[in-house]
Amino acid sequence: MDIYKINSIGNLLEGNTYPGRGIIVGKSADGENAIAAYFIMGRSANSRNRVFVERDGAVFTEAFDPSKLEDPSLIIYAALRDYENKLIVTNGDQTDTVYEGLQAGKTFHSSLTVREFEPDGPNFTPRISAMLEFAEDDFTYSMSILKSADAEGTACNRYGFDYPSLAGLGHFIHTYVCDGNPIPTFQGEPERVALGNNIDEVAEEIWNALNEDNKISLYVRFVNLKTKEVQNRMINKNK
Repeated sequence: MDIYKINSIGNLLEGNTYPGRGIIVGKSADGENAIAAYFIMGRSANSRNRVFVERDGAVFTEAFDPSKLEDPSLIIYAALRDYENKLIVTNGDQTDTVYEGLQAGKTFHSSLTVREFEPDGPNFTPRISAMLEFAEDDFTYSMSILKSADAEGTACNRYGFDYPSLAGLGHFIHTYVCDGNPIPTFQGEPERVALGNNIDEVAEEIWNALNEDNKISLYVRFVNLKTKEVQNRMINKNK
């Protein structure tokens, strides 16, 4: 087993009907840009009734058709927010938990100690989170997954990962291994993936590899490490 193998994002996603929600963070191959990407998928009508919207540099999930929204508690949230020199990306309202924790002087990981997996048994969907921290024309990043310790959801296991940024390398974490009933949660460390230099190519690789029936939305952000110029790409299946 090659622990340093760098995978193609497309190869990891193609043929997997339901990896759930996913976060990818890393550095472009030329070393010039920090990259953060987040996608959502859904099997139920309530989950599929969503789009990404951007307001004041933050990204939110919203109901595509508000009249059909059933339960907003686990599907409507801020997915991406800036705080000072940090960029937070998560798959739920723990985005705000991290943001408020940073305001209170906490770290990324300590902010998440008050949260656990989602209360949606029998799946007990993991909460996945990431944060990029910029300094001196470079950045480091952290990732987290909070998942049920057993099939009954009686306790929460907490896993945290901290990375230097290396050119061409990203880390990919998603909520589920694949489809199922109940859906098996992600296992192990975030997967190592290759990242290119062109935001459209990165976005297309992810979007095209996601299952056509279950994919909903994708957001990709490039931040130039020297100029701080930001590029964004947002794709919504619902238009």
